[in-house]
Amino acid sequence: MYTSESSNISWRYVCSDGYRGNPYLPIGCQDIDECEEERHKISCGDATCVNVPGFYRCEGSKTWIIALGVGVGCGVLSLVMGGWWLYKLLKKRRKVKLKKKFFKRNGGLLLQQQMYSHEGSLEKTKIFTSKELDKATNNFNNNRVVGQGGQGTVYKGMLADGRIVAVKKSIAMVVEEAEHFINEVVILSQVNHRNVVKLLGCCLETEVPLLVYEFISNGTLFQYLHDKSEEFPLSWETRLRIAKETAEALWYLHSSASIPIYHRDIKSSNILLDEKFKAKVSDFGTSRSISIDQTHLTTHVQGTFGYLEPEYFQSSQFTEKSDVYSFGVVLVELLTGERPIFSLEREKEGRSLATHFISSMEENRVMEIVDARVVGQAKEDELMMVAKLAYRCLSLSGKKRPTMKEVAIQLDQILALLKDSNVDHHHNQEEIVDLKLDLPFPWDSTSSSMNSSFFSRNICSIEKEPLV
Repeated sequence: MYTSESSNISWRYVCSDGYRGNPYLPIGCQDIDECEEERHKISCGDATCVNVPGFYRCEGSKTWIIALGVGVGCGVLSLVMGGWWLYKLLKKRRKVKLKKKFFKRNGGLLLQQQMYSHEGSLEKTKIFTSKELDKATNNFNNNRVVGQGGQGTVYKGMLADGRIVAVKKSIAMVVEEAEHFINEVVILSQVNHRNVVKLLGCCLETEVPLLVYEFISNGTLFQYLHDKSEEFPLSWETRLRIAKETAEALWYLHSSASIPIYHRDIKSSNILLDEKFKAKVSDFGTSRSISIDQTHLTTHVQGTFGYLEPEYFQSSQFTEKSDVYSFGVVLVELLTGERPIFSLEREKEGRSLATHFISSMEENRVMEIVDARVVGQAKEDELMMVAKLAYRCLSLSGKKRPTMKEVAIQLDQILALLKDSNVDHHHNQEEIVDLKLDLPFPWDSTSSSMNSSFFSRNICSIEKEPLV
């Protein structure tokens, strides 16, 4: 751009304001970028200097840009917060839905039916939340594991009120197996006996169902009898007392509970010991309660090999005498310190402890298999009375086995004789003879006429049924 100027009689061309150059040259005048000059930048202040042909202008301000940035940022933050809140809401709803699904799958509806059918007898059972039990067990940390078995894993935990508990986490199961879990809840909720583990409550809203028991601190009877690293051997008197307390618990379950209960898995690993080494019967996952007029239960064969009676294998009919047989095996464990199933190296002695024990009794060499740890603590008569009682419990015919009431009474008498040091020796011997008369061999049809010579070499002449 250029303009003309006059001076008296002559004219000349110059570049217009905002342009610089020689108007007489081909390239002429060129636009000046005023925004490169400091004075123009300063004149715009907070606004932005924008060059235009021949001039410049100030557009907007930094304050507006900051405000725009803050607005955009708040909008984005609101979207993020809203998305997070929506995610939490959906996650919470999903969690609630999942808990309902687990509750139904773990037998919650069945438990409700059982509670209704038992007329509210289960209302005192506490329903724990998964959050409570996660906190109690430090999220089921492996260092809290105190036991594992076929039914699941047991963790030691501490509730918010300071109580120490055992939390049983069942193994992953299908819907059909939920019945076993609910069955244990129903049975233990009705049981109140000093020698039965007390159920405190359950949790059904987790992927696998949970049971909460009182915590029994001293492990299992199996550990003390068979774990070679165990430094505290059980004395003969302690073994007798544990046998008596276990027998009393089973007597209660069979006859004194509101509904007769068959345990169906009596074994030394299901007998827990508290801080005073008192027995506590546990693990009722396969137990069954029956109506008063029932005499047996027909089921699929369940239990632990070595403790199951032969009759049950053949008929699938479980009776209270089936529990008696299993207890008989435990009694032999206490007497001999042997495991219920022998290793392959001892196959010549029989595959099971029960078979080996029966053979030893018939051959009058039972003293040879008595646990060396108690031989010096007990008289031979006391050992033989317990052996004889165990022999009766292991009869092939359930009808010839004693009831758990009879077993508990006999063990109480044997224990009383052991403790009674004030009675003279002669009177003590008379009581032992009388006790023997009350404990005939299972295959003996003339037990009422027997006396203390029962354990003589003539034992083989007694009429017997064939063994398995």
